[in-house]
Amino acid sequence: MTPSATSSPDRHVVLAVNGVSKHFGVQGTSIAALVDVSLQVRQGEIISVIGPSGCGKSTLFNIIGGLLTDYEGEVRIEGERVSGCHPDIGMVFQEESTFPWRSAIENVEFPLEVLGVPAKERRERAQQFLALVGLREFAHHYPGELSGGMKARAAIARTLAARPKILLMDEPFGALDEQTRLLLGDKVSQIHRELNQTTLLITHSITEAVQLSDKVVVMSYRPGRIKRVVDIDLPRPRSSEIVESDRFGALVASVWHDLREEASRGLAADEVALRG
Repeated sequence: MTPSATSSPDRHVVLAVNGVSKHFGVQGTSIAALVDVSLQVRQGEIISVIGPSGCGKSTLFNIIGGLLTDYEGEVRIEGERVSGCHPDIGMVFQEESTFPWRSAIENVEFPLEVLGVPAKERRERAQQFLALVGLREFAHHYPGELSGGMKARAAIARTLAARPKILLMDEPFGALDEQTRLLLGDKVSQIHRELNQTTLLITHSITEAVQLSDKVVVMSYRPGRIKRVVDIDLPRPRSSEIVESDRFGALVASVWHDLREEASRGLAADEVALRG
C-alpha cells in the first residue's frame, strides 16, 4: 500500500482558488454566501468539501465550474486565470442528467459529439469509459432500465470521456442509500487509481468524504469560510473495508467535531429566523 497523496507535495497545483467571495442580492440586501475562500488542489488529489446546508458549497462548485462568473477573487487552472466554463473542467451533478432517449453508450458519446470527435473514436472511447465504471454489459440499456447507482456511474463515465483535467462532483450519490454509496466509493477509488484523476467532491456524508479523499475541507455556516482542512492519512489503494479501521473512525470523529459546531450554529440561526 502507498501513502495518501497528501504526502506528495511535489505534485503541481492544478486548481487554485484564491480569495473567492460571493454575495447575492436578496430583496435589496446583499447576502454573503462565501467569504475569502482559498484552496489548492494538486494533480491526482481527491479533495472533499463538506459543511452544513447553506454554507455555500454548491456556490463554490458553480464558481469553479464557470457557471457563476460574478464574484470576487480568482480561479486558476495550472496557473492560468479562468472565468466561465472551461474545457479542462468536467462536472457531475446530483440531479439525474442522463438523456432518457439515449442508451448508456449514446449518453457517454454525447459530449464527444459536441466536441466533434469522429464517430469511430467516439464509440471506442465511450466503450472504454463504460468498462471503467463497470457498465460494459449495459452499454445498450436505456436509463429507465438502469438502477440509480448505474445511472450515477453512467454520468461519471460521460464526464470522464471528455478527458477533463479536473472532475467536479456535487453530491453525485446523494439520492442513493448508504450501502450503494460505499460501493460506488470503491468505483471512484478505482477510477482515481487508474486515471490519477484530480477530483473535487462536494458531499454531506462524512463517511464518503473520509473514504475517498486525500483532504477534507470543512466549511463554516453561512457565510461560507474554510474552517479547517483535515489531512486524510489513510493508505491507498482503499476500499470500503477501510471504514472498519480505528484510524478511519478517528478521522470521521475529527471531521464531525468541526462540522457539528457549524451545523449547530445553522440550526440555531434557523430557529431564530422562524421565530422572527
